[in-house]
Amino acid sequence: MSDLAAALDVLGARWALLIVEQLLEGPQRYGDLQRELGAGTNMLATRLRELEAAGVLYRLPLHHNTRAYALTERGLALRDAIDALSRWGADHT
Repeated sequence: MSDLAAALDVLGARWALLIVEQLLEGPQRYGDLQRELGAGTNMLATRLRELEAAGVLYRLPLHHNTRAYALTERGLALRDAIDALSRWGADHT
């Protein structure tokens, strides 16, 4: 398996990179992510679980049994790739 194929196994699913992009701004609660992205609840919950299992993000406990999601070092390392994809999208769409 190529390195790109391995990366796509983690990040290639719909919404995954958009979630990471949102979390690059800082930790966010589930409801905030859903509102910002417009993703369905089942899809968002699935992607968050997958990204957590892959070590890209983690759940951050807050008060009153609520949680936020934040990027791990592995997730933060995606900043340059997301910036490059955003520039490509701006230039080629």
